[in-house]
Amino acid sequence: MRFFNTAGPVNCDDHYCLPPLERFDLAEIEMLLAQKKYFVLHAPRQTGKTTSMLALVDHLNVGGQYRALYCNVETAQTAREDVAKGMQNILVELGERAANDLKDDFLSENGSKILFEYGEHAALKMALTRFCQSSDLPVVLVLDEIDALVGDTLISVLRQIRSGYPQRPGQFPSSIVLCGVRDVRDYRIHSGSGQEIITGGSAFNIKAKSLRMGDFVKQEVGLLLQQHTVGTGQAFTPDAVACIWHLSQGQPWLVNALAYEVCFEMKVGQDRTRPIDKEMVDQAKENLILRRETHLDQLADKLQEERVHIVIAGLLGGQASVAGNLPEDDIQYVTDLGLIRSKPQIAIANPIYREIIPRMLTYSTQVSLNHQTAWYITPDHRLDMDKLMAAFQEFFQEHSAHWLERFQYKEAGPQLLLQAFLQRIINSGGRIEREYGLGRQRVDLLVMWPLETEEAVTKAGRPAWTRWQGPVQKVVVELKVLHKSLENTIAKGLDQTRTYMDSCGTTDGHLVIFNRDPDVPWEHKIFHRTDTCRGIPIQIWGM
Repeated sequence: MRFFNTAGPVNCDDHYCLPPLERFDLAEIEMLLAQKKYFVLHAPRQTGKTTSMLALVDHLNVGGQYRALYCNVETAQTAREDVAKGMQNILVELGERAANDLKDDFLSENGSKILFEYGEHAALKMALTRFCQSSDLPVVLVLDEIDALVGDTLISVLRQIRSGYPQRPGQFPSSIVLCGVRDVRDYRIHSGSGQEIITGGSAFNIKAKSLRMGDFVKQEVGLLLQQHTVGTGQAFTPDAVACIWHLSQGQPWLVNALAYEVCFEMKVGQDRTRPIDKEMVDQAKENLILRRETHLDQLADKLQEERVHIVIAGLLGGQASVAGNLPEDDIQYVTDLGLIRSKPQIAIANPIYREIIPRMLTYSTQVSLNHQTAWYITPDHRLDMDKLMAAFQEFFQEHSAHWLERFQYKEAGPQLLLQAFLQRIINSGGRIEREYGLGRQRVDLLVMWPLETEEAVTKAGRPAWTRWQGPVQKVVVELKVLHKSLENTIAKGLDQTRTYMDSCGTTDGHLVIFNRDPDVPWEHKIFHRTDTCRGIPIQIWGM
């Protein structure tokens, strides 16, 4: 039985897969190769780059026009600034791939000798030169994970390739494909002194083109899921397919992870006679987020980078003033990482990332809070949102200075602190959906709480996720920062809250106004009142 792959390259014999050579424009790549061009193919992690590059190398070798060699240079990352060690690792990897894939032992037998004879700053060039001289076909070299290299090791690799470029195709690879997460222009290479920054473009100005591998389109998501149905007879309902597309926006790892979770990990999904429905997919999403799978956990590291911080902080706070002031290079960099999309407007790339980023940024806050869910549950099992919001208002007044100082993303500190507080209470059985983005000047939260208790579901012998098939309490919480006039901010916020309530199908709404002026005393910031907007009462909380 094949399955959905979430680790390493896809093997179409073992995994459900889309044809790897259809993930990019093969005709364009073949044209670049025919023109002996050096170019870049980049895409976010776990998008399918390596799978497609391995398929391309096989395709070229079968075609008989080229001798193609794939090499993953990531092993040299550990060498960091030790160029000799890094070059040795790369030559060993090249030798092993050539011996295994091309049955050519030249590099494995001579790599160390060449390194000793020519030194680390010429060994790669000389090894490739001699390898190409012995080949009766033009050589195409694919260097994968190139941007994993660090500092002087990366500079040396790029400059040796540039140095050999004029000798192609007889004495150097006819074409070289640099494959990684980022485009070469975004390689920030520190010189040996650690002071000067050399951009990748200046070290590799022979690049003819940069190609970016995209995510799955909606139809491809359906085709991938259909392979499971064909193989097992288990169908996905149309709502389930639409939900997987919506949650992932076609990000390949997320598509496969959701499908694997719901079909192979969740016991209810292991029953092949039972169709996969939307509620099961929603539960699979929660499972992935709570486990912080490796792919999702990697986001936490990226959020610490200053260039990522600049962009994400603006999105989290919905700040209109930030929208036109973000550096273009930083926007492109965060786009290349797969964290955001820039069209039609800048936004977090998909709903799962939109959900997990605030959770990651506030995780330590969530687990440190001592408020308990039971304090805010009514006798009929509803969330007492008035009591919950009043508790947060009190908490915010007493402790916000301490907690906000701990946040790296201080620009969106109040919004993140409220989300951490809500998440702490909701984690035991509810969900929060988030809408935020540059220029929105607000953050929309939809709190969802199933009204059927886990005890009732367990007593009935049903899985816990089936609570979501019954009645669900929905509460809209709109977060705004006071801008100029309080009454104007409230008037605009009421209209926005009411509109979001309509789209979510609820009459329960709360508008939170944060006053970030340090000179305004708390007695003027803190208030609670009820206003009516288009016939529906909305609770307003000042903080």
